[in-house]
Amino acid sequence: MKRVVLLGPPGAGKGTQATRIAEKYNILHISTGDIFRANVKEGTPLGKKAKEYMDQGLLVPDELVCDLVEDRVSKEDCANGYLLDGFPRTVFQAEHFDAFLERTGAQLDKTVDIEVAEDILLPRMIGRRVCRQCGRPYHVLTMPPKVEGVCDVCGGEVYQRADDREETVLNRFRVYQEQTSPLIEYYQKSGRLAVIDGSKTPGEVFDDICALLGE
Repeated sequence: MKRVVLLGPPGAGKGTQATRIAEKYNILHISTGDIFRANVKEGTPLGKKAKEYMDQGLLVPDELVCDLVEDRVSKEDCANGYLLDGFPRTVFQAEHFDAFLERTGAQLDKTVDIEVAEDILLPRMIGRRVCRQCGRPYHVLTMPPKVEGVCDVCGGEVYQRADDREETVLNRFRVYQEQTSPLIEYYQKSGRLAVIDGSKTPGEVFDDICALLGE
């Protein structure tokens, strides 16, 4: 059984690694975004509360985020463990979740922080492109379409999403650092933080994480 928290700046490859870790260890990959959407769609009491904030364009309060995550990891399909992606985001959430684990007689195995320098991440992210029609991903440096601006598959328009524009990416880096630096320090103090070099290839990063988590 593994209970893992995955941290890392935008563009560090958390999604790729989370999928592979979940498959290898037969644990559930849980993202806060998925939890929100599922609860809102199902109209659960927690989902209705979250929707009130989301409809107003407000952040869902820490306490409610914690309640949603704790409710999710208490379900039967998490009995073998889980990987949390996007939670906790603040020290308050981490403390709240630790108190929940203690109450339920469980513990977190490891917090894995995939670290990549901004000067590596920035060109990786602002170079991303996607087909507006079929969703096929491209990259101007590593995987450009054969004809600039035209999808190889369907001929649709290949464009840059607003999230991948330089000013947006730099702001996401800033917000991540502000939120996560205290969180990283929190897990360091309790000896549960492991830092992984995310500048390596995805395969090498995955091997490093597996060596850390064990069998």
